[in-house]
Amino acid sequence: MVRRIFSRAFVAAGVAAGFAFTPFPAVAAWEPTKPVEFVVPAGAGGGADQMARFIQGVVAKNNLMKQPLIVVNKSGGAGAEGFLEVKNAKGDPHKIIITLSNLFTTPLATGVPFNWKDLSPVAMLALDEFVLWVNAESAYKTAGDYVNAIKGGNNGQFKMAGTGSKQEDQIITVALEKVVGKKLTYVPFKGGGDVAVQLVGKHVDSTVNNPIEAIAHWRSGSLRPLCVFDSKPMPYPTKVTASQSWQDIPTCKSSGLDVEYTMLRGIFMPPGVTQEQVDFYIDLFKKVQAQPEWKKFSEDAAFNATTMSGKQFVDWLTRAEATHKRLMEEAGFIAK
Repeated sequence: MVRRIFSRAFVAAGVAAGFAFTPFPAVAAWEPTKPVEFVVPAGAGGGADQMARFIQGVVAKNNLMKQPLIVVNKSGGAGAEGFLEVKNAKGDPHKIIITLSNLFTTPLATGVPFNWKDLSPVAMLALDEFVLWVNAESAYKTAGDYVNAIKGGNNGQFKMAGTGSKQEDQIITVALEKVVGKKLTYVPFKGGGDVAVQLVGKHVDSTVNNPIEAIAHWRSGSLRPLCVFDSKPMPYPTKVTASQSWQDIPTCKSSGLDVEYTMLRGIFMPPGVTQEQVDFYIDLFKKVQAQPEWKKFSEDAAFNATTMSGKQFVDWLTRAEATHKRLMEEAGFIAK
């Protein structure tokens, strides 16, 4: 009662004095005040690099942010270079990183002092697919053809090109070896772009590249997709070549190759940033995904269109870390 009387008295006094009461101006939400460094912990031309540069272009074209995004590749140490830089940029909201599943595999394989919990999760943009590719001039028309050839060959006779060592591509290769019962010779390269070129040049027998890393070579008739390592076919019916769409590629499991794997495409910030700063980027990427360019990009790249942020994303990351630890242990890839 006393407080209410005091308030009324204060207002009355103000009116009597002729004061005009106006509300305080709203405090502007946080936004970047200088260019934002967009770190890619992988080489140029790969899936993460292509996604980051696509996002950079969409943000600039549609004026979604006042400051520019500057894409920087830091692929050293299987991406450890990029992860450690962002980890050490504590409290800096002008640095973000796009992650693939080396978020989990790199620290397990190298022992580098880094864990995804050292960063601030922002959002999952999508899950990326893996496709088993061969040269279009090869004799293999189906995954079964290729598997039978490996089974009938000598250990190490067939070469699989992949991005990095003890990462996603090699994890899938080891899983394939276990199903087939024969060893493959795994040949690592810096990024998916290099990997695709090696297959086009017939320097290797196969790859497990992401769709976006091989689509141009598929469209040109240089490469042939055999199967996708997901639980269901990709839901994109638009023809990529004269006769095939992503939807036409069977799952590896339905082709007799019981291996499944999808990869994270997510965004993180350094530790110690505020929730308001994280929210800015969550909103930014929602705006990116609302653009018609994103829809076409997602179809071309054949993404598994799963998105999330907040607690849902953190829970997913926790489960994914446990899955990768198991896979790495089974493959013998854990650093001693």
